[in-house]
Amino acid sequence: MSRRFEGRTALVTGGSRGLGRAIAVQLAREGAFVAVGYKSRADAADETLQLIRDAGGDGQSIGFDIADAAATEAAVREIVSARGALDVAVANAGIAEDALATMVDVESFERVVRTNLGGTANTCRSAARAMLPNKRGAIVTVSSIVAFGGSPGQSTYAASKGGIVALTKSLAAELAPKGIRVNCVVPGLIKVGMAARLDHRMLAARKAQIALGRLGEAEEVAKAVAFLAADDASYIIGQSLVVDGGLLG
Repeated sequence: MSRRFEGRTALVTGGSRGLGRAIAVQLAREGAFVAVGYKSRADAADETLQLIRDAGGDGQSIGFDIADAAATEAAVREIVSARGALDVAVANAGIAEDALATMVDVESFERVVRTNLGGTANTCRSAARAMLPNKRGAIVTVSSIVAFGGSPGQSTYAASKGGIVALTKSLAAELAPKGIRVNCVVPGLIKVGMAARLDHRMLAARKAQIALGRLGEAEEVAKAVAFLAADDASYIIGQSLVVDGGLLG
């Protein structure tokens, strides 16, 4: 197994479950010390830590709300204080509150955008500040194919994820001269992701549109994140890597 992150420290928000858990374990398997960010499920974060250790890695859990800028900044400072630096940040945490556009209430819209887009911005800002003194680092944001293809009942989620793509491009242009690379991974229908929320009939219809004829595995997305975070992608900035099995065509 490659050890591309040997001696490096990574933060993965939303690392207590699902895709975030797979990303955290992948980075740890390749040598990173992984800070597993979570909002409320400390027990689930501990489960991720056990999987990290089972994979031969090490890490810590750290609870904070990405929608809270001050809390996010404090969490990153805590990681840097303990580890000396932050080398990789994966802004993965997010929420979905699906509803038809005409039925979405203001509070729900603001909550999703504040968490997904605002939380990603908070994570990137705090991570970049921690990386600037060393003039190196990699930030990977996580969007969704709905940012490009849309999805009925997910207008708010799509808007927040589309904003992440635009945010990534601007951050990449701004931070590249400082030695910090920023890129985005765009998952398709993944077994632990959006697919789990879809009605089985809608899921069957969408699955039939996937060129590979199957849903994606969380580990397949995690490997894409690891690639963008590693030195292998040293000349790649501001890109959105779609991992969808050919769903978008």
